[in-house]
Amino acid sequence: MAYDVIVLGSGPGGYVAAIRAAQLGFKTAIVEKESLGGICLNWGCIPTKALLKSAQVMEYVKHAKDYGIEASGTHNFEAVVKRSRGVADKMSKGVQFLMKKNKIEVIMGFGKVKGKGQLEVTKTDGSKTLVEGKHIIIATGARSRELPNLKQDGKKVIGYREAMTLPVQPKSMIVVGSGAIGVEFAYFYNSMGTKVTIVEFLPRIVPVEDEDVSKELEKQFKKNGIEVMTNASVESLDTSGNGVKAKVKTASGEVTLEADVVLSAVGIAANIEGIGLEENNIKTDKGKIVVDKFYQTSLPGIYAIGDCAPGPALAHVASKEGIICVENIGYNEKKYNHQPEPLDYGNIPGCTYCTPEIASVGFTEKAAKEAGYEIKVGKFPLSASGKASAAGATEGFVKVIFDAKYGEWLGTHMIGYNVTEIIVETVVARKLETTHHEVLNSIHPHPTISESVKDAIEVAYGEAIHL
Repeated sequence: MAYDVIVLGSGPGGYVAAIRAAQLGFKTAIVEKESLGGICLNWGCIPTKALLKSAQVMEYVKHAKDYGIEASGTHNFEAVVKRSRGVADKMSKGVQFLMKKNKIEVIMGFGKVKGKGQLEVTKTDGSKTLVEGKHIIIATGARSRELPNLKQDGKKVIGYREAMTLPVQPKSMIVVGSGAIGVEFAYFYNSMGTKVTIVEFLPRIVPVEDEDVSKELEKQFKKNGIEVMTNASVESLDTSGNGVKAKVKTASGEVTLEADVVLSAVGIAANIEGIGLEENNIKTDKGKIVVDKFYQTSLPGIYAIGDCAPGPALAHVASKEGIICVENIGYNEKKYNHQPEPLDYGNIPGCTYCTPEIASVGFTEKAAKEAGYEIKVGKFPLSASGKASAAGATEGFVKVIFDAKYGEWLGTHMIGYNVTEIIVETVVARKLETTHHEVLNSIHPHPTISESVKDAIEVAYGEAIHL
């Protein structure tokens, strides 16, 4: 079997790359060992959002009186999980449809690079097939990272995958790590009634976010009954009893925590083992495949995108990398009329879907100062937002950072109701090199959460109307 482009992995990087290749007229195949859509559609982004929506509905029921409605109810944990799996299955079937629509050959099995232009696929029955492709794109993604002192057994010590499909809701849970995965599951299980404790090694939770965002999320989590331990590390686990005993080292000494389940959310590890990298001298560094700005590896004709390559491990990043990679191949093959623009990794939005939501892009206040900028900072509390008040969700704020000298929009950091839907204004404005003038002269609809971005900019420039 011979193709122009073969994509190894069908996550949001792989399937998007395959579709773009087919659109450009390449004969395309995609190799997948499990389910079309990869981790994102089947075990990550999509089904977790379904779980989080159930948690949000549960919160509405609990606080129905605040909205003048008499309501009561309990949740069915098994049904909540079932709904999440149904959403994931539907999305995976959607990718199957897109493969057929774009005439992309789907080859199920485990793929391994055998050399330039060759991929060996091992099927579930053990049989092997050699597939040839002029261009091979590796998009194998990543998995839950395991630490030596946090060995996952899939029952008492689990990763995100098991956390999505537990047969019985635990009464108590320790979440180790407070990145996006950790805080999303902490919120979900707390909303469902599980006693949750977060253990974070660094001085603050969601440590990649602006410090003000970290403080606000910790405040809201504690208010909702989540215990938060920072500057703390799990030294060892004892799973011999009914639950788990965790020895946790803190600044003030060692403590022992007990819970039904420990969720390890200490990051991810790229899936680069056994796919033929060493045999073909394809360079790796720090557990990732080394690539150039158009995602070619050290072996010409072999490319890598998404979580197995450097850069933020985000679905939307993988998708864009796939498109840039394929369009550059198309340009070189005279199937695309211009060379694509390399991705600007300084303008990637990040979103976390706990409640309150977090969304950010660009420089944090601290990073902007460290980079030597003289800055203007504006912070608008959602307690002053009419839409947030009407929604009964006044927690959080919008914070904007501008360069004082030229008015360049350096960054935006938001925590609150629906903020993941409005971060794109900053992304597009930064891409267009917009200053505060253009944004303040663009009408923002009222009442919306999005107008709080304008309000925050007014604060930064001493023109606040609503504060």
